[in-house]
Amino acid sequence: MAIAKIFDPVEAVKKVSEGFEAFKAANDARLAEIEAKGAADPVTEEKLAKIEADIALAQKSADEAVLATKRRERFATDANGNEVDLEAKAQAFGMLAANVTGRAVEMTAEKSAEYKAAFEKMLRANFDKDFLSEAERKTLSVGLDSSGGYLVEPDMSGRMVSKIYETSAVRAYASVQSISTDSLNGIYDNDETGFGWVSEMGARPATGTPAIGKWAIPVHEMYAIPEATQQSLDDAMISLESWLDGKIADRFARAENSAFVTGNGIGKPRGFLDYPSGTDLTNSIKQFNTGVNGAFAAAPNGGDVLINALYDLKAQYRANATWFMNRATSALVRKLKDSDGAYIWSPGIAAGQPASLLGYSVAPFEDMPNPATGSLSVAVGDLRAAYQIVDRMGVRMLRDPFSNKPLVQFYATKRTGGDVVNGEALKIVKFAA
Repeated sequence: MAIAKIFDPVEAVKKVSEGFEAFKAANDARLAEIEAKGAADPVTEEKLAKIEADIALAQKSADEAVLATKRRERFATDANGNEVDLEAKAQAFGMLAANVTGRAVEMTAEKSAEYKAAFEKMLRANFDKDFLSEAERKTLSVGLDSSGGYLVEPDMSGRMVSKIYETSAVRAYASVQSISTDSLNGIYDNDETGFGWVSEMGARPATGTPAIGKWAIPVHEMYAIPEATQQSLDDAMISLESWLDGKIADRFARAENSAFVTGNGIGKPRGFLDYPSGTDLTNSIKQFNTGVNGAFAAAPNGGDVLINALYDLKAQYRANATWFMNRATSALVRKLKDSDGAYIWSPGIAAGQPASLLGYSVAPFEDMPNPATGSLSVAVGDLRAAYQIVDRMGVRMLRDPFSNKPLVQFYATKRTGGDVVNGEALKIVKFAA
């Protein structure tokens, strides 16, 4: 089943479904060979590996369709028919305007378009003259082909913040809030009141009073300082804003993804995999061992750890639960069966519907580690209840033509934070004995 690069979600789902049927037949043959001869035939292993690779390619397209569906509620269409990311707009423009003016400012699609044009004009300005208005004022250095000499046509795209949302799967599942201070504070309730049974005339001593606590998530800063010569600003033939947007946003997004999952909280967000095993609401996340270092237990008990983790979630969290793992881990999970011999992983049955594991959707989180001894490679739960992302404002860019002449520096920054606020809403599977 050779699969080329797939773009159509319906075709991707069809390929995944067809591929999984072939996968089950090949895997059953492999298991039968292991049971009969103690090892699988290399030909069978090679066939299974090829099918897995084809499924992974098709599943990637299907997963992208799922993420696109989750984001639809954030989009609207302006008067010119352009698609606008409302959440990104509020962050990039409303927050910036409030920060500058000290008051809330309503940003419409038309106002943001005017801002975009003025911002681009400022970036292309030659400070030896008046601000330029010619459309030919582009970006990059023309002195080196690798720095822009090969690029000839402009390709304008969305704002930087929009691109960050598009490439960050964590933001699609976690809770996200924009703030106007340097941290987000909240209250947690990790205690309950005392009580007692009493007769009609019995004494009624005071009972225990529940205690509450406070959590805080600070924002941390990322930055980038690309440079371009003034000559390139005059003569280059691609759009400065478009090219820098793409490069900076991609780097910021990948840094955010990694920090939200594995960050240690020192100068960066703290990821949910950084917490120790335990049941405390804000200081730990319960872990479940697979029973084997770097792998699942042998059949028929391999999937037991996943069942235990899923059903350790309280009902209100399990109702909104999603599995989080990378595709290397998904490849192992696809081989697992329950005690009745049925596969516990199922492909999506329609475009926009994710694959499922034990009846709950699977989200690809490539920042999670590959299975290895002691790795935390699987998580399950309600990430929106468990993890809070905080944005101070959108990406800011400052044009500096003075510090390093003849180069013009473009200083971009973004302040964001993230941390677990409810550890009992998430469970983690550890690949350890």
